[in-house]
Amino acid sequence: MTPLNKGSHHINGAHVEDTAGRPIDLVYPATGAVVGRLHEATPAILEQALSGARAAQADWARTRPAERGRILRRAEQILRARRDEVARIETMDTGRALSETMYDADGVADALEFFGGVIAGYSGESLQLGDALWYTRREPLGVCVGIGAWNYPLENAGWKSATALAAGNAMIFKPSETAPQAALILAEIYAEAGLPPGLFNVVQGYGAVGEALVRDPRTAKVSLTGSVPTGKKVMGLAGSLMKPGTMELGGKSPLIIFDDAPLENAVSGVLMANYYSTGQICTNGTRVFVQRRIHDDLVARVAERVAKIRVGDPMDPDTNMGPLISAAQLAKVEGYIQSAIAEGATLVCGGKRASVPGLEGGFWIEPTIFTGVRDDMTIAREEIFGPVASILAFDDEDEVIARANASALGLASAVFTENLARAHRVAGRLEAGRTWINSYNVSPVEVPFGGIKDSGIGRECGIAALDHFTQVKSIMVETGQMACVF
Repeated sequence: MTPLNKGSHHINGAHVEDTAGRPIDLVYPATGAVVGRLHEATPAILEQALSGARAAQADWARTRPAERGRILRRAEQILRARRDEVARIETMDTGRALSETMYDADGVADALEFFGGVIAGYSGESLQLGDALWYTRREPLGVCVGIGAWNYPLENAGWKSATALAAGNAMIFKPSETAPQAALILAEIYAEAGLPPGLFNVVQGYGAVGEALVRDPRTAKVSLTGSVPTGKKVMGLAGSLMKPGTMELGGKSPLIIFDDAPLENAVSGVLMANYYSTGQICTNGTRVFVQRRIHDDLVARVAERVAKIRVGDPMDPDTNMGPLISAAQLAKVEGYIQSAIAEGATLVCGGKRASVPGLEGGFWIEPTIFTGVRDDMTIAREEIFGPVASILAFDDEDEVIARANASALGLASAVFTENLARAHRVAGRLEAGRTWINSYNVSPVEVPFGGIKDSGIGRECGIAALDHFTQVKSIMVETGQMACVF
């Protein structure tokens, strides 16, 4: 059974179970042990979720936005009170350090607070054209599908549902089968906060469950966080059914360090861009471009600080870095490390499985640095999703911008320099949905988040996210005599 011991799904305000569904084993990444079991949603479970969401959404859409906001803000308060419990569940699912998952719980609470606060003032526009008054309404889409990734399961569920619910939609959320429990806790919190049954339903499963939800004529939109191949498949399906989609996909983000950047600040940027969450973040700046004059000094200092990273028990509050999510991900990262060595990159440190006493069965890898990386190397082109930094030397601004943009992906980027004119100039030329200047991996919920090119479509967070969970209706009121040519 799951450690929650309440049921695999949460539908119409309550946990439900159907053991006829395909088993989903819960593996604790720190030990490799199976610690529980859920079951995939059967057709009967999906029907409960879809019919319940459809029935509840119409009344919710008519609920005053201020009242919707009050429920979201109550959920925020409950989540803050249950922060430690939620964080431990997410750490059990993902292996991410408890210090990180507690921060995630705070971030989702921030999202509930933000969308709960702004929705009362979110509305359309008006325009007077002659004697005619035109105005627009922002209307909910209906029943939305959310599909989450395994690296940030609570954030995925929270960001998507807070936006959808604030805008008057219902949401059926399918977590990753690798990290399925945080969404169940969030569903409990919504129910405790007074969210009417049916408006946030959680169903477990593999890809076929997500596909069934997108195909169903009762759903109106899909919001997915995942890999580029999965995003293209889901967006293609949604498009064929004329359903809008928000796709938050992968990245191969450039982090550019000019030779006037304060060294310690730049080193901190490299660490936050490569080792937070054991490197399993889509925005990670894994292509670190360093201006040649400071290259050797920066590499030496990064290596010194990487050696101090505390890899260990993710339940220990003092741990900096936990294991990778799974045996498959460990094998994938090891494969990239071996390919880098075979292609001629220089291994500065790491590159091996980490040894953690008492947790030998876990999916551990050392934080790793490569130098001498060329743009054509596999580790410089493909998303690794592990704690592997690739450091590339450059000489001038135009060169590094061209190299940074030479990717099919465009999620994030960063510039480190004390020359603010250059910082803004370079940020404007980088092909990415987000650029940090002298910082990295900061994601406040007030700011839109998303990518360009193969990194995605649409935005999460910020007021812009509400635009993607509503549709615009234009209404005209003729206050004079109607024109007629007959």
